[in-house]
Amino acid sequence: MQESLSPLVIYQRITANLGNVVKGQHSAIRKLMAAFASGGHVLLEDLPGTGKTTLAKALAQSLQLTFQRIQFTPDLLPSDILGVSIFDPRDQSFRFHKGPIFTEILLADEINRASPRAQSALLEAMAEQQVSIEGSRYPLNELFFVIATQNPIEFHGTYPLPEAQMDRFAMRFQLGYVGIEDEVAILTTHRTEQPMNDIKACVSRDEVLLLRKAVQAVRISEELKHYIVRLVSTTRQFAGIQMGASPRASLALMKVSQALALFDGLEFVTPQHIQEIAVAVLAHRLKIDSQARFSGMEAENVVTAILQKVPVPV
Repeated sequence: MQESLSPLVIYQRITANLGNVVKGQHSAIRKLMAAFASGGHVLLEDLPGTGKTTLAKALAQSLQLTFQRIQFTPDLLPSDILGVSIFDPRDQSFRFHKGPIFTEILLADEINRASPRAQSALLEAMAEQQVSIEGSRYPLNELFFVIATQNPIEFHGTYPLPEAQMDRFAMRFQLGYVGIEDEVAILTTHRTEQPMNDIKACVSRDEVLLLRKAVQAVRISEELKHYIVRLVSTTRQFAGIQMGASPRASLALMKVSQALALFDGLEFVTPQHIQEIAVAVLAHRLKIDSQARFSGMEAENVVTAILQKVPVPV
């Protein structure tokens, strides 16, 4: 019982559970768990069929938390996400019926298929853990966590996420194709059964809260805080970048690095943790000007160049 309450064991249990369903994605699972444990939101952007939705559903089923899925479509309305007030003729009053956003884990599937109006319904929720509806404010659960998915190669019938929406995501990363042996294992596993049907919750809600508190307790030195700020501020001065990363990016980079340190069994953050996650935390927040973009500049390469340029604390 004592061992089950160890934050490191909690992390290991969840990752092992996810690994049974999503084969060959250790790096993606580590990043997803780092975002969740640090209280950030995740944008999974990859090709169709790589397991984005499966990973999100597997996380929800591994935890004893409420889960809702919203399939984003062009005709989706904000009220379909937030909820709506319905007139009750019995007592001659309106009653608010909560939408799917009132959950603990929310899967926003193919988020870029919805109109900007529908996308904006998530802005306040992701930044402040509350929603404002008809003049009233409704708090969301303290574990509220958004996993959004989108396919980067599909442009017809899609609406690119605005910069304000992208900045709400602590991380954006890809899963990519798995190796040959892992893909063979996927075929073997799915030949007679569906692994998602067998996945069970492996930690309690209290243990999830303990994991998040443990992340906050991980130490980070003043030198590494300055290192993070220098990395982020350099994105605002980099040639070809029209808009750099915000202070929210600095916070996300620090918190996710704390989670990685905890996962590695350390009580403090190292420069390697910051470097490991910098691209996933910063790249999607950068807006490249048109001329640089046409010249082939990519945000991921910019962050990599900045990591090589900014001196590492010793």
